Amino acid sequence: MTEIHVNSRLSDGERRARLYAGGLFLFQPHPAVRALAEHARGMIEAAFAPHDPQRLHEVMTAEACVAVLAELKPAFIHDPRSKALIRELLTAFGCAPETTYFDVPRLRSAFPAHFLSAGLAYAFHPHRDTWYSAPFCQQNWWLPVYDFGPGNGLAFHPKYWTHPLRNGSRHYNYYRWNAQARGAAAEQVKTDTRPQPKAKEPVELAPDLRPIVEAGGVILFSAAQLHSTVANTTTRVRWSIDFRVVDAEDARRRLGAPNIDSESTGTTMRDYLRVSDLSRLPDEIVALYDDGVPEGGLALWPAGEAAPA
Repeated sequence: MTEIHVNSRLSDGERRARLYAGGLFLFQPHPAVRALAEHARGMIEAAFAPHDPQRLHEVMTAEACVAVLAELKPAFIHDPRSKALIRELLTAFGCAPETTYFDVPRLRSAFPAHFLSAGLAYAFHPHRDTWYSAPFCQQNWWLPVYDFGPGNGLAFHPKYWTHPLRNGSRHYNYYRWNAQARGAAAEQVKTDTRPQPKAKEPVELAPDLRPIVEAGGVILFSAAQLHSTVANTTTRVRWSIDFRVVDAEDARRRLGAPNIDSESTGTTMRDYLRVSDLSRLPDEIVALYDDGVPEGGLALWPAGEAAPA
């Protein structure tokens, strides 16, 4: 049974242990989370002015939306304010600045399914982040920019915490993805043809868990948790932010969730930045997870920061 913790007062270490055991954490609006959501909201509304960002599909073409997203999403990633707010958020939630590392935040948009669900608005199929070369100590932080509901959020499939799925992760190498597919998101408008690890057997999507938090709240879950983008059956675009976190000491000790079906190669460990000073994880920790960069691969995205997966 999946533990769901609401507004938990556990320490960060206790929280990580529960995440590694399959728990979910929900926090209702918090000032530090609200500040990051408001920062994103300001950038979104400026980029799409004078239109309502939640109703773009009523006034714009998919191609026109993609053209704006292609500038907006990297701008949010690289804005120094985005990183500064994440550092404040993690500190406010009790994460130790000297041992906590985060990757750059992704700005996500989930349009009504008939309009746009590929590339820069990719609707994620059921997956574990560990299929994408994430470490098993990775914690995912997800927060809405505007209020949302069960018809346009994200779903968890807790049966699969202990139930392995046949999947294509053995063919996924993070370094090849960096070199060959990562930069092509803006070219994928109606369908996404980039090779991604997916389940190779039917996934029982029901029953699922669709947690709801208000804008300013946040959902935490393990990278090994099977989750998916809910097919947007509403009349509103869902905007959200997610970023990933690792604790250096957990990484050094190889702590984390169990691996029951992930076979991806490469590692995302070079992407993380320390809360205290934005330095990267020490080479000796990265080496614990690295299996070598294949010819033609890129160990780190050219800009020195991870772009949307």
